[in-house]
Amino acid sequence: MAEITAQMVKELREATSAGVLDSKKALEETNGDFEKAVEILRKKGLATAAKKASRDTNEGLIGTYVHAGAKQAGMVELNCESDFVARTERFQQLARDLAMHVVASRPLYVSRDQVPADLIESEKGIYREQMAASGKPAQVIDKIVEGKLDKWLGEVCLLEQPFVKNPDVTIQELLVESIAVLGENIRVNRFARLAIGE
Repeated sequence: MAEITAQMVKELREATSAGVLDSKKALEETNGDFEKAVEILRKKGLATAAKKASRDTNEGLIGTYVHAGAKQAGMVELNCESDFVARTERFQQLARDLAMHVVASRPLYVSRDQVPADLIESEKGIYREQMAASGKPAQVIDKIVEGKLDKWLGEVCLLEQPFVKNPDVTIQELLVESIAVLGENIRVNRFARLAIGE
């Protein structure tokens, strides 16, 4: 059994934002294997977030970001369960980061369920037209169209976009991490992006 040092626990906490006891337990479970401990804590965070997903989010705040030169700005309504969490530095930073992300990545919708059905059909029609002269069988064209649609939805839906400050995680994964750390359900309700001349 490897010795679990305070430094190991500290490094794991910094990497995952998990608590001291959870970090220590994860390292003990994995006999000091850092990567496996990170994986355990991530899975635990996902499980925590899934349990909290149905809870009401009636508190929160509006995060704002004005880009240098004041020509572009973003606003995000970020909701949580309690005023206590809404006042934490982590929650406020998350709201600011999301507003900045909206300016940089220009999403059109929060999630797929907000994309109008007629717009989805219109996009499919465009992709089918692009593939019409390819000579490929209909079922292959259907798969290609679905693939292109999936890619487009990933680009226009906020929750699926790679986070501008860390492209290795999506906005949804960023929210899940914050849910695990803050212990409350967190939801992006809506956002707005303003730009001079657009």
